[in-house]
Amino acid sequence: MPKSIDFNRVAVIMAGGSGERFWPLSRKNRPKQLLRLTSGDETMLHEAVRRIEPLIAAERVYVITGKHLVQPIREAEIGIPPENVIAEPCKRNTAGCLAFATAHILAEFHGDGSNISMAVTTADHQIGSPDRFRECVAAALEAAESHGVLATHGIVPTRPETGYGYIQQEKGADSLLGKGDIDVFPVTAFHEKPDRAKAEEFLANGGYFWNSGMFFWRVDSFLAEFAQTAPEFANAIPRMADAIQQKDTASLESAFESLPSISIDHALMEHAKHVAFVRADYPWDDVGAWTSLDRTREHDGAGNVLHGDPVVIDCKDSIVYNDVGAADMAVSVVGMEGVVVVVSADGVLVIPKDRAQDVREAVKALADRGSPQV
Repeated sequence: MPKSIDFNRVAVIMAGGSGERFWPLSRKNRPKQLLRLTSGDETMLHEAVRRIEPLIAAERVYVITGKHLVQPIREAEIGIPPENVIAEPCKRNTAGCLAFATAHILAEFHGDGSNISMAVTTADHQIGSPDRFRECVAAALEAAESHGVLATHGIVPTRPETGYGYIQQEKGADSLLGKGDIDVFPVTAFHEKPDRAKAEEFLANGGYFWNSGMFFWRVDSFLAEFAQTAPEFANAIPRMADAIQQKDTASLESAFESLPSISIDHALMEHAKHVAFVRADYPWDDVGAWTSLDRTREHDGAGNVLHGDPVVIDCKDSIVYNDVGAADMAVSVVGMEGVVVVVSADGVLVIPKDRAQDVREAVKALADRGSPQV
């Protein structure tokens, strides 16, 4: 692909979510991307828009989400046109999400996608050093535009993490962009979340990177690879684009609902022939549970993360989050170690830190009893 082509660069931010892992703050209609978890001033989704906007204009940033979240996201005023908040007809995992987004972009820009490059980013990750992040995004888009690869960001690991998938670098390969500040290497393989021993092995060996879940490609390259790995998606995308142009909602929803529910990693990335990754060295965290605040927030002298001015006495290594604030809700925790305490206007959570993922069980039990606080 000649570099002289003037590419239309667009960004797609995936922003679905069920609002379980950060209960009682998160709810079905207010999942974590609409919370101020990593910033006291902005929602995580607004942060995501601001991070990408210096590279890609706000009018070309699209948010793909569920029907129930369209209005809350529009009301959150995240800095993009309201019509760029697009609802999927139903849940079809990330492969369906990106097929649907691609159909909308083709419907708007027309053509075969050869002059459109897409940055797919997330709405609920904390990313430090936004300038470095944008440099890595620019490198991924350049590699995608000039080499036709499907690119991603491989985060340089800092610990033997068992909660993330890994990307394996092709040994001995040169950077696709030549020698420079940022390297883009071919991918040998993707690896599922490892056990502790395997994660330690990955870290010791080098050449393994955390899978960021962000993607960068030319639309025509995306469609060509999809045609080989999951043709039902590749075939559905132009049908959906035509239906969008014709305002044929019934045909659009029928085409989308016929797709299987599968992740983009399983449907495409793990099987595609031309995959590369940027060696991304900016600070990154997927903010997957309350305990992630240990990695993203400041601590007091006893290792506690505190929000909302709670009173803590003889506590250590705990997270106490008073969303209501001390003026309206007095919260005190005494003599506790390694716990998470969260107080909202209508819910309270107390859980050991090592069971933070079990918040989902609490949400399920509350939903089963018909609680309105989920």
